[in-house]
Amino acid sequence: MLTIENLTKRFGENIAVDAANIHVDKPAMIGIIGRSGAGKSTLLRMVNRLNDATEGSIVFEGEDVTHVRGAARRHWQSRCAMIFQQFNLVPRMDVVSNVLHGTLNRRSTLATMFNLYPTSDIHKAIDILDRLGIAEQAPKRAEALSGGQQQRVAIARGLMQDPAIILADEPIASLDPMNAQVVMQSLRDIHEEDGRTVIANLHTLDTARRYCDRVIGMRDGRIVFDGTPEQLTTGVARDIYGAGADFSEAATSTEIETLDKPTTPANAYV
Repeated sequence: MLTIENLTKRFGENIAVDAANIHVDKPAMIGIIGRSGAGKSTLLRMVNRLNDATEGSIVFEGEDVTHVRGAARRHWQSRCAMIFQQFNLVPRMDVVSNVLHGTLNRRSTLATMFNLYPTSDIHKAIDILDRLGIAEQAPKRAEALSGGQQQRVAIARGLMQDPAIILADEPIASLDPMNAQVVMQSLRDIHEEDGRTVIANLHTLDTARRYCDRVIGMRDGRIVFDGTPEQLTTGVARDIYGAGADFSEAATSTEIETLDKPTTPANAYV
């Protein structure tokens, strides 16, 4: 399905992602964890083709999309939706129009200029908002919504693309715990109900363990762990965040020690 081989990104002398290898053979919910600067965002941006890879390849269903340009790249980006930490909505535009922007890659320039959408697309957008529990917000300006609601609008916009893969770059980093749970459960439901692959950069160990089938740990641009949530032990966490680290980005030392127990505290931040 998705094969990433030796994917590398250099910025001058700095290596942001160093020979990453990931193979996804069936739809999965995958969490990527690691310190800030570990290369998580750069990896997702290369997969979505927002950044070009320096080396390596990205192959989806037998098609190499590593170097596609123009219409081919836009087609790939429609199949591989991107959700950002800061939502990337048009604040003064109503919610349903923001969702309809998910169809821009397949619309004519004229239709886009005059904001013309087929009735079927409008109904689909409202149905997606209803699925995410925010259909009543459709006529409101995006800027009037809470952060959690805005992130669900961004997810709805991604679903309008009918993607095979959803990439979520720190989708809950700016949300309070309650909204974070709603957003993560929405992504989990999309994976389970639609059979879509979701790959999310996450800031909490607890979130990765609770919602993901597979966890990838990155350190200094390299993948140092790739396994199940049950395999994400204290020792593995120390490999990801560094031996002797104070885990200020992950958790307090007491919280890290609970990783080997059946449950972890909800505030075990990565």
